[in-house]
Amino acid sequence: MTLLVLGLALFFAPHLLPTFRPLRGRLVAALGGNENVYKAVHGAVAMTGLVLIVVGFGDYRAAGMIPVWTPPVWTQHLALTLMLPSFIVFAAMPPRPSLLRYRIKHPMLAGIKIWALAHLLANGDLGSIALFGSFLAFGVYDRISVKRRGLKVPDNPGGWTRADTISVIAGTLLWLAFLFGVHHWLIGVPVLPGVGA
Repeated sequence: MTLLVLGLALFFAPHLLPTFRPLRGRLVAALGGNENVYKAVHGAVAMTGLVLIVVGFGDYRAAGMIPVWTPPVWTQHLALTLMLPSFIVFAAMPPRPSLLRYRIKHPMLAGIKIWALAHLLANGDLGSIALFGSFLAFGVYDRISVKRRGLKVPDNPGGWTRADTISVIAGTLLWLAFLFGVHHWLIGVPVLPGVGA
C-alpha cells in the first residue's frame, strides 16, 4: 500500500495548499513570484499523485486486499443509489446559470463526497477505506474551508434552468453507462454481476 499512500499524499498536498494562504504565498515567492509556475508545479504534483493512486491501488488489489469488515449486502444497493445524484451533481459543474449549482454551491466537492461515501459504505478493505476515506475527509474539510474563505457562490437563476435539465440527463446517462459496463472497463470490477464483464 506504500504507493497508494504516497499517491494520496502527493495528490492532496497541493489541493490543501489554498487553505493555508501564508504557506501558499511563500511557495509562490520561492518560485519567483510567478503564479503560472506555481500552478504548473501544483498540477504536476497532483497528477503524479493521481497516477500513483491508480497504480498503487491496482498493486494493492493484485497482492490481495486486506479485509477490515464485511459490509452488508444492502450497502452495495445504497452505494448504487447514491452514485446517481453524485453523477448528476458532477454534471452540474459547468459555469452556466443553474438552480442545482446555486443550491449545492460547490458541485464538484458535493459529488466527491457522495462518490467517496458510496464507495466507503460498500467496501470494507483497508485500501478502500484509506482511498475513499481520504477523499471524503478532503471533501468535507475543503467545503468548510471554502465557506470560511468566503469564495463567490453561484448566482441564483430564479428557478429551474435548461442547464439543470441537461445535468440531470447527462448525469443519469453517465450513471447508466457505469452501471452497465464502463466501471468494469475502467476499474476492472463489474457493478452488476455478469453485466459488462
